[in-house]
Amino acid sequence: MENPDHNNEFGSNPKRTRIEVDVANLPSDCGLRIKISNYHPNERDQIRRHYLQNKACQPVNHDFPQSQFGKTKRRFNPVWFKEFHGGGDSFVTKGFRNWKKKEKLQNHVGDHNNEHNIAQRKCEALLNQRQSIQTVINKQSDVEKREYRTRLNASVDCICFLQRQGLAFRGHDESKDSNNQGNFLELLRFLANHNEEIDQAVLENTPKNHQMISPDIQKEIANAATVKTINAIIKDIGDSLFAIIVDESRDMSTKEQMAIALRYVDKLGHVNERFLSITHVNNTSAVTLKSAIE
Repeated sequence: MENPDHNNEFGSNPKRTRIEVDVANLPSDCGLRIKISNYHPNERDQIRRHYLQNKACQPVNHDFPQSQFGKTKRRFNPVWFKEFHGGGDSFVTKGFRNWKKKEKLQNHVGDHNNEHNIAQRKCEALLNQRQSIQTVINKQSDVEKREYRTRLNASVDCICFLQRQGLAFRGHDESKDSNNQGNFLELLRFLANHNEEIDQAVLENTPKNHQMISPDIQKEIANAATVKTINAIIKDIGDSLFAIIVDESRDMSTKEQMAIALRYVDKLGHVNERFLSITHVNNTSAVTLKSAIE
C-alpha cells in the first residue's frame, strides 16, 4: 500500500525539501516504482527519460504461475510482450488472467487514439530533445524576443528621424486603402521594403495586437526619447549656471503655449541653446508662466 503522506508530498505542500533521487538505482519493477507524480516537478522529466531509455521492464524468463481453466492450466506467454504493447491498471495493478483468450488483451491495449498510445507518442517526443516541450518553448521564446527587438528598433528609428526633422507623425487617413498613411507608417513601410529582417517582423507580418505602431506606442517612445534628451542636456550642463528662455507660442487653434529653452556655457566654453519643451498654459500671465516653469 502506498503511503498517503508520500503521495501528497508535493501536491499539498510544494515548498517541502526536495528528496535527492539516485536515477541510476531507480527500481525497474513496475510494482515497486513510485508514481512519477510523487517526485519533485523539476525531476519528473529526468526520471521519465531514464525509464524510457532503459526500455520496458519485461521479465521474459520469469516462471509465470498457472491458472486453472476447466481441466487445463494456462499462464501468460512471454511472447505476448512483443505482440501486445499494453498499459494501464489491467497490466500493473488489477491484473489480467484470461489466458484462454489472449485476443482480449487487445481490448486493454485499445486503438491508436487511446490513452496508452497517446502517452507512448509523448514519451517518444520526450526522448527526442529537439521535440521536447521545453526546447520548443525556448526556441519560440528566442524567436519572439528577436522579432520584438527588431520591431521596436524599427519604430524607434522612424520616430527619432521624424523628431529630428520636425515632421508630423500621423496622417489624415491611416487606413490600409489610403495612398498616404502618414509619415510614421510610410517610413516604417519604406524600411520594411528595403530590409528583409524588418519586413518579417513588422506591420502585416506580426500579430495585430503587437505591431508597435499605435498612437499610444508612438507617444511612449517619443516621451522616452524626450527623457533621454533632457538627461543628456542636464549632464552637459553639469554644475554650471544656466538661463531659462521662455517665449509665447500660440498654435493654430489659438491655444496658448509656452516654449522653453536653456542657455548655458558647456565645459569647452561654447554657448549652447537647447530647446526643452512646449507646454500648454491657460494664459501668459507671470504667475501662470512661473507655475508652469516650476
